[in-house]
Amino acid sequence: MSSQSRSKTRLSRALGIPLTPKAARYLEKRPYAPGEHGRTKRKADSDYAVRLREKQRLRAQYDLGEKQLRIAFNEAHRRAGMTGDNLVELLETRLDALVLRAGFARTTSQARQFVTHRHILVDGKIVDRPSFKVKPGQLIHVKAKSEGTEPFQVAAAGGHLDVLPKIPGYLEVEIDKLQARLIRAPKRAEVPVQCETQLVVEYYAAR
Repeated sequence: MSSQSRSKTRLSRALGIPLTPKAARYLEKRPYAPGEHGRTKRKADSDYAVRLREKQRLRAQYDLGEKQLRIAFNEAHRRAGMTGDNLVELLETRLDALVLRAGFARTTSQARQFVTHRHILVDGKIVDRPSFKVKPGQLIHVKAKSEGTEPFQVAAAGGHLDVLPKIPGYLEVEIDKLQARLIRAPKRAEVPVQCETQLVVEYYAAR
């Protein structure tokens, strides 16, 4: 296992959520925190610790830095509606998130790598910013020169679909053609992210 895989697996066990397919298998075998005291019963977490862990869970699932998440939170807070729902819906329109949801990549890290390495186009134009906000109606697809490479051949054959959540209703995907269209804005209830968003809101409200 690579150091990155070990890191993701350890973080998954600490947060109690699978961040990669490999981490999901490890969590089934070791459903407790890492370290020599991982199996022991711990005292109840403080309210702050509970909120912090929930914020860290959201950060980890989108593989974001603290500054990136704070910027997204501030934008979600300015919008009408529930801030927590707005936050997840905003994060879900990131290009790297939709590349993962469409089944082009196996993990968030791989999806981000595909974008930064200029394999992904939006409406026919290369976009190399993982944080790029995709708008409803826009088409995400793999560059023609990249389609024949092994990672995308695996994806086109549906090789990742068995380990990823079901493709959500806001995405229309033709996996054999390596293309997906965001047909409408995501709704929180559809987004396959494990997070109590209200606790994230309370964490930032207290800062």
